[in-house]
Amino acid sequence: MRASRAAARAAAAATALCLAAGLAGCTGGSSEGPSGSDVTAADRARTRDGGTVRWAVDAVPATLNVYQPEATADSELIARALLPSLFRLDDRGRAAADPDYLAGADSTPAGRTPQTVTYRLNPAAVWSDGSPLSAADFTAQWKALSGADPAFRSDRPAGYDDIASVAQGNDPHEVKVVFKHPYADWRSLFSPLYPAARTTTAEAFNQPLDGGFRTSAGPFVLSAWDKDAGRAALTRNPRWWGDPSKAQEIDFLAVPAPDRLDALAKGELDIAAVTASVDRAVPDGSTAAAPPDAAAMVEASAQALRRAETLPGLTLHRAPAAAYTQLTLNAEKGPLTDPAVRQAVARAVDRQKTAAAALGPLGLGAVPLGNHLLVAGQDGYRDNSGALGSAAAGALLDKAGWTSSDGTRSKDGKKLALTLLVPDGSTTARRTADALLADLAAAGIALTVKAAAPDTFVAEHLDKGDFELALFSWPASAFPSDARPLYAKPQPGPDGVPVVGRNYARAGTAEIDGLLDRADAELDPAARQRLLQQADARLWQLADVVPLYRRPDLVAVRNGVAAAGAYGFTTPRYQDVGFRQD
Repeated sequence: MRASRAAARAAAAATALCLAAGLAGCTGGSSEGPSGSDVTAADRARTRDGGTVRWAVDAVPATLNVYQPEATADSELIARALLPSLFRLDDRGRAAADPDYLAGADSTPAGRTPQTVTYRLNPAAVWSDGSPLSAADFTAQWKALSGADPAFRSDRPAGYDDIASVAQGNDPHEVKVVFKHPYADWRSLFSPLYPAARTTTAEAFNQPLDGGFRTSAGPFVLSAWDKDAGRAALTRNPRWWGDPSKAQEIDFLAVPAPDRLDALAKGELDIAAVTASVDRAVPDGSTAAAPPDAAAMVEASAQALRRAETLPGLTLHRAPAAAYTQLTLNAEKGPLTDPAVRQAVARAVDRQKTAAAALGPLGLGAVPLGNHLLVAGQDGYRDNSGALGSAAAGALLDKAGWTSSDGTRSKDGKKLALTLLVPDGSTTARRTADALLADLAAAGIALTVKAAAPDTFVAEHLDKGDFELALFSWPASAFPSDARPLYAKPQPGPDGVPVVGRNYARAGTAEIDGLLDRADAELDPAARQRLLQQADARLWQLADVVPLYRRPDLVAVRNGVAAAGAYGFTTPRYQDVGFRQD
């Protein structure tokens, strides 16, 4: 699936699992990257019919409309079992038409205008009221998400504003979408697809989709919704036309991360992400008045990991998540306004060592990340960090006038001292912050680590620019156009103050914007890859964001549960989830 729009908005949630890191002498070149998923086999012939699979979520979400501001990653997890996603992703982020919904889909080739995408819908695909999927559903969703009518409360996912028209094609099962401007990531659109009744008007669209939403065109339908009890139950869709769902029911149960290992041990869950349970384990006896020290946090995390690995009847699955950790440098703060200083910071940190510090204790390979727009293991990924150059951090600082004195460099009587903002309570952030301290000190840069509460990390610090260096994570998307808001040059708002949006580094150039815009509009895959790599090289030279590594994903799965685990980019196939016969 594409990176969750909810997750992209809610960087505060991401900081709960934020990981620290940096960069040092890196070479360019291509890399296949780590294995992209760790999922139990989905042999339908060996999976029995029936049973209830219990799947942990953080909370029963406020809405199942993933395009609403209140949506969360749990909104998307549940919605994907109920609603059409026209394309499925493999573990390298490659999209292929889902035959349950599409008999085919193609776009006019590069150079032919206007770009027209023809969707040929599976004639068997129907909503749970019996009405077929149709151009009306596509039209309503386009208009709701295009931004043309501000009454629709949406975060405006990329691509919809490039559409000129949506209409029925040669028959009721064909939909033609004509674009005003070519859009390379057209496969990201209309997934999930909502019924027209829920998107035609702003009043309908803005209503939260909660327990009263019982329309489905997926393998499951919503059968129970209890926010107070923390349970959203899905049962088999009697009108489902594809492979029958193996499980009779999937119960999504609200279990906070600190309670998940206990719930698994008691046999109350079958599938549970435990990354936060391990990373944010609290040592015994810790209180607000007596917070744990770094050593105690590390030991508590190690104990939680050992417990997760040895829970009876369960297997811990590990894979790189569809998310990545990066270091943001505030280009409007003090010495970091100088690109040479930012480049020196980027060069000072040993990326390989930091990746090992973050991922090694969790049992994952230490693969540093060398691209801002694609992650290691993703189709088209290439390490472009060589564009930063080979000069040592010290040489860059010498040239910029920061001279070495008593171990810490100075200029015009001012020490080169920076503050690193990290999420409070994260063991991995603590561990990698220590690595940063050592590496920057070796270059003559003094570093002070400041911990901020995850629930204020964005609103009080990133949004306001109240930081110099910050460690946090972003979702990784299979569609590079989703990354543009992270790097777009801030433009003056109505009051003349630049609007940073999600570009918390507050830098950017017209050249980078132009390369990303050209890449988004390039329908020739090879030409598009060249533009993406050029843009990434310029981002390395700008040195306001240092990509680090894919975030870890740890998922505990009860033995005998099929088609579950650490999915990475892979789209879960909910109808295959169930209990094996053996």
